[in-house]
Amino acid sequence: MRVAVVAGPDPGHALPALALCLKFAAAGDDPILLTGRSWLDTAREAGITATELLGLDVTEDDDDSDQGEKIHRRAARMAVQNAPVLADLAPDLVVSDVITACGGMAAELLGLPWIELCPHPLYRPSKGLPPIGSGLAPGTGWRGRLRDTVMRALTARSLRVGERQRTAARAGIGLPARDPGPLRRLIATLPACEMPRPDWPAEAVVVGPLHFEPTSAVLTPPPGDGPLVVVAPSTATTGTAGLAELALTALVPGQTLPAGSRLAISRLSGPELTLPAWATAGLGRQDELLRQADVMICGSGHGIVAKTLLAGVPMVLVPGGGDQWEMANRMVRQGSALLIRPLTAEALAAAVGEVLADGGFRRAAVAGGAGLDGLADPVVVCRDALVGRNG
Repeated sequence: MRVAVVAGPDPGHALPALALCLKFAAAGDDPILLTGRSWLDTAREAGITATELLGLDVTEDDDDSDQGEKIHRRAARMAVQNAPVLADLAPDLVVSDVITACGGMAAELLGLPWIELCPHPLYRPSKGLPPIGSGLAPGTGWRGRLRDTVMRALTARSLRVGERQRTAARAGIGLPARDPGPLRRLIATLPACEMPRPDWPAEAVVVGPLHFEPTSAVLTPPPGDGPLVVVAPSTATTGTAGLAELALTALVPGQTLPAGSRLAISRLSGPELTLPAWATAGLGRQDELLRQADVMICGSGHGIVAKTLLAGVPMVLVPGGGDQWEMANRMVRQGSALLIRPLTAEALAAAVGEVLADGGFRRAAVAGGAGLDGLADPVVVCRDALVGRNG
């Protein structure tokens, strides 16, 4: 099976797409990744054929202040640009990242079957949940249910605006106004990160997290046997800024941390840091670092949260924008994390100290990462969907 996997350049989307490509390749399929230029060499070094996803550069006509316009109008334009590329690749199936909607539209233009990849929990609205992004648990009792109903009504207008924008964008490139949607939705998360809902879509399948380490380097922690605190600043543009710098001043062994504590800052890039002897920083495999960690401080993007749960490590979460507030609150309710907002040196030190002292956070993290049994194989899901479509 020849599969074109489409994802934008944001690490939280490009890296899961690359991980999926590796699963296809290991199963004997022929994957091709379409993504931003910054990840092409990484994909090729991993043995995956990769080509540039066209149209990612912002034009004068793009209105990034309007998320609906950004997602739908740009997606339609990119679908037209990338349809000839897909036609030349002649895939049997297209897998398109959930926010890189051009992949699905381009597949429709070519009459190709397509599947959506959600590298996080299912964030579609539900009649049984408060609006996604609120961070709230489902209301209980009549007051709680009324609260959720009112909140859903308040967000319904924005949803309708987005639907109209998508309809107009589709019509503008010759697609039917009604969006048929994908054959399947691959929900690449842990059950601990998901929320039960009464209207789970029949086409949505939880397949477990998709992780890819973009480096083979190992970030060696400072020497010693004291607690290891890992800091992973958010890679998202909406993430909290200055987390690494604040951690270096707020978390000091023998003062705000137990004597002998160590700090490891794991990041793709960033300004040069002045490091004391008990701290290190740089690019390295996070899975290797997490095997030694006692607590993770991060921005609560889904990728790092799921990776940390799989390692059974508790967290201190500093959410930024996007879905990070939602994810952070889910982890607090699950019991594996504390949440900080606003971020201050005092709050950070207190939260790290509490997580280190209370073994309940680690037990909850271990439980959260142990829910892989029985999850579907994304390659099998894709193959079965394609066979079902073709009869």
